[in-house]
Amino acid sequence: WLDLPLLQVTPNKTFRCMGLNISRVPAGVPNTTQNLDLSFSNLKSLRANYFSSVPELQLLDLTRCNIHTVEDKSFEDLHKLTSLILTANSLQYLGTAAFCGLTSLKKLVLVETNIASLSDLPIGHLHTLQELNLGHNSIASLKLPKYFTNLTSLRHLSFLSNKITYISKGDLDALREVNRFNLTLVLSLNDIKYIEPGSFAGIHLGELVLRSSFENFIVMHTSLQGLTGLQVNRLTVGEFRNSQRLVDFHSGLLSGLCQVQMQEFVLICFRDFENNTDTLFNCIGNVSSIRLVNLELEEVSEVPMFSQVKQLECKKCKFKEVPAMKLSLFKELRVLRITKSKHLSSFQQKFESLSNLEVIDLSENRLSFTGCCSRKFHKCPNLKHLNLSFNSDISVTGDFTNVKNLLYLDFQHTKLFGPGSYPVFLSLQKLIYLDISHTRTHVKSQCTFCGLNSLQVLKMAGNSFENNKLANNFKNLSHLHTLDISGCKLVHVDQRTFDALSELKELNISNNKILSFDPVVYKPLQALRALDFSNNQLSVLLDSALEILPDSLLLLDISQNLFECSCVYLNFLKWIKEKQELLQNKELMICHTPAYVKNVSLSSFDLSSCQLSASTVSLSVIMLLSVVAFLFLIYKYYFQLYYSLVLLSGCKHSAERGNTYDAFVIHSSKDQEWVLKELVEPLEGGTPPFQLCLFSRDFLPGVPIVTNIIQEGFLSSRNVIAVISTNFLESKWCSFEFDIAQSWQLVEGKAGIIMIVLEEVNKALLRQRLGLSRYLRRNTYLEWKNKEISKHIFWRQLTGVLLEGKKWNH
Repeated sequence: WLDLPLLQVTPNKTFRCMGLNISRVPAGVPNTTQNLDLSFSNLKSLRANYFSSVPELQLLDLTRCNIHTVEDKSFEDLHKLTSLILTANSLQYLGTAAFCGLTSLKKLVLVETNIASLSDLPIGHLHTLQELNLGHNSIASLKLPKYFTNLTSLRHLSFLSNKITYISKGDLDALREVNRFNLTLVLSLNDIKYIEPGSFAGIHLGELVLRSSFENFIVMHTSLQGLTGLQVNRLTVGEFRNSQRLVDFHSGLLSGLCQVQMQEFVLICFRDFENNTDTLFNCIGNVSSIRLVNLELEEVSEVPMFSQVKQLECKKCKFKEVPAMKLSLFKELRVLRITKSKHLSSFQQKFESLSNLEVIDLSENRLSFTGCCSRKFHKCPNLKHLNLSFNSDISVTGDFTNVKNLLYLDFQHTKLFGPGSYPVFLSLQKLIYLDISHTRTHVKSQCTFCGLNSLQVLKMAGNSFENNKLANNFKNLSHLHTLDISGCKLVHVDQRTFDALSELKELNISNNKILSFDPVVYKPLQALRALDFSNNQLSVLLDSALEILPDSLLLLDISQNLFECSCVYLNFLKWIKEKQELLQNKELMICHTPAYVKNVSLSSFDLSSCQLSASTVSLSVIMLLSVVAFLFLIYKYYFQLYYSLVLLSGCKHSAERGNTYDAFVIHSSKDQEWVLKELVEPLEGGTPPFQLCLFSRDFLPGVPIVTNIIQEGFLSSRNVIAVISTNFLESKWCSFEFDIAQSWQLVEGKAGIIMIVLEEVNKALLRQRLGLSRYLRRNTYLEWKNKEISKHIFWRQLTGVLLEGKKWNH
C-alpha cells in the first residue's frame, strides 16, 4: 500500500485516495495536507492518534470505509479539522472520547451510520459544531439530550429519513434554553403519527422542514396543530416529488398553522387541488412571504381580506393565465414571482392598485401577449423590477406610462416585437438596467435607446444591427457602465459609436466578425476596466491601439482571434509577453498565420526568430523592390507583352488570316446603347453592309478576355473604331484596348485608328489622358454631333474609310 497511486488535486494540500482499499493513511500523503478523501477504503477500526501524520487536515472524508469502531482520541491531533464525513459506516462502537480534540469542527456527517439513540452520541463538547447531519439512521425519539444546550453554534440539525413517529412535550426542551433563531431542523421522511400540542411552544427556529412526513390528510392536519406556539422564520411543508405520500390538497389542511408565528411559508409538491384553494391562504394570510412550489395549482379562488403577505412566489405551478385579478387582493404585496410554468401562456388580466408592488418576476414561462407594458399594471406606481425573460413572444408598444419608475427591465430570450424599429423606451427615464439579449431585435433606428438617459447596464447579446455595423446607436447613454453587444454579427464599428460612453467600465463585443481594433473608435473609453474582444477576426493590435488602452483596464480578452504571428508585428508579440496578468484565456490566444506557426501560442512565440542581420535585411529589401518593379512593369504593359507573345508564337498576320470583320469597336459598356443604335444599326443594315466586332456580341464564351480582344478583335478586323466618351476615359479596359490598338497599328502596319469623339465628352478629363490627347492632336478624328448636316458628313467620312481595302463577296 505504500506505492499506491494518489491523486494530488492541489499540490501538497488536497489528496484523493478514493477506492484504493487501503487500511491506513498512505505514507505518500504529506503532513501539509489540508483535504483528504479516503472514501471507499477498508479502515475498519480507528485507533487513538490514527491521523497524527496529517495534523493540518481541515476536511476528512471517510465515506464507506467499513469502519465499525472509533476508539477514544482517534482524531486527537486534528485541531484544525472543520469537516468530518463518516457516511455509510456501520458504527458499532463509539468511545466516549471518540471525537476528542476536534476543537474547530463545524460539520459532522453521520448519515447511515446505524445510530439509534442520541444519548449515546459523544458530541456534547463540540462547541464549534454548526452542522450535524443524522439522516438515514434508526433514531426513533426526538428527545434531545441535555448536552445539546452546549452546542451553542449549531445551525443545521437533520433527522432526515429516521424512525421518529411521535413528538412529545419536553422532547425539544434543550432548544428552549438557548436562543436558536438560526437553527434549521429537518424532520422530513419520518413517519410522524402525532405531534403533541405544546411540543414546539416557546421555541424559536430559523427553519422547520416537514416534507413527506405524514401518511395521510388527517395525520398531517392534526400534527400541524401540534406546532402551536412555534416561532419560525421559515416553515416548509409538503412532499418530495419521488416519494409522495399525500397527493391531494384538502380544504382546511393548513388550519393548524393559525397559531404558528412564521415569516415565510413554503408549500411544496401537491398534485391535486381541484376546488379546495378557498382555504389555502386562511392561516397564512399574515405571513410575510409565501412560496408555492411544484403545485398543480390552476387558480386562486380566495384571498383573505387584510392580508399581510409581502412576497408571493408560485414556482412550477399550473396556471394557464396570470391570475392578476386575484393576486391584486394582496394589497401589501411587494414582490411577486410566477416562474417556470410550462402551462402559463396568457396575460390578459391586469394588476390593479398594488401601490406597494416593487418586483414582478414572470420569467421562464410561455407567455405570449401584446400591449406591453403599461396597461398590465394599473395604479402600480412603485414597480421597479419587471422580469419577462425566457418567455415566448411579447409585443412592446412603447407605453410605459403606468410603470415609468421602472429601474430594472429584463426581456432576455423572449422574442420581442417593437424594439429596434422605433424608440419604445422613451418614457423610461429612470431605468438603470435593460436586458434584451437574444430577443431577435434588429436595430434599425439610431434612436432605439432614446429616453434611457439613466441607463447603466445594457445587455443585447445575440441580436443584430442594420448593415451589421454599429453606428451612433448609444449617443444618449452617457451614464452607461456595462454594455454587452456580443454575438451581434457585427463587421464594423463607426468612429463616433462610443463617443458618449466616457463612464463605461465593461464592454463585451465578443463573438462578432470585426477585423480591426481602430484606436479612434475606442479612445473615448477611458474608464474601461474589462474588455472582451474575443472570437472576432482581429489579426493584430497595432502600436496605436496599444497606446490608447486605458490605465484603468484590468481584464482584456482577445482570445480566439485570427492572429498573424509575423515579425512585422514584433512590438505586439512583445506586449503579449509583458501583459500576462491583464490578458484572459491566454491558452486560447494562438497564431493563425503564417502556416509554419499555426496553432502556436502567442505567449510561447519565439521572439529571437525575429532577430535578423543588417545584411540579410538589406538583401531582402533589394530583392523585394526588384520583384515589385518587375511585377509593376508586367502589369503596366500586360497587353503589349501578351500581344507580342501571340505574334511570336506563330499567329498569322491579319493579311494572312483573312478579315472576319470590317472594324473592331472599342467602347465603354455604358455607351453600348449609343453604339448599337447610332453605329451598328446604320453600318450593318446599310448599303453596302459592314460587319463590326463587338465584345458584348462576338467574343467567344469561356475564353479569357485578353485572348478575345487580340484574337477576335484586332487580328480578325481590318480597322479599329474607338468611341471616345467620358465613360471611355474613366474605363480601365478601354484604356488597355486603346494602348494595344496603337501596338496593333505599329505591328500590322495599319494606316490608323478611326477615332469617334462624342460631343458630350469631358474635355478636362480628356486632357488628363496625355497619350490619348496627344494622339487626337496628331491624327484626324470624327466628331459626332446630333445635327442632320453633321451626321451626313460623319457617315460619308466613316463609310469612306471603311470601304478602303474591303473585299466584296459576289
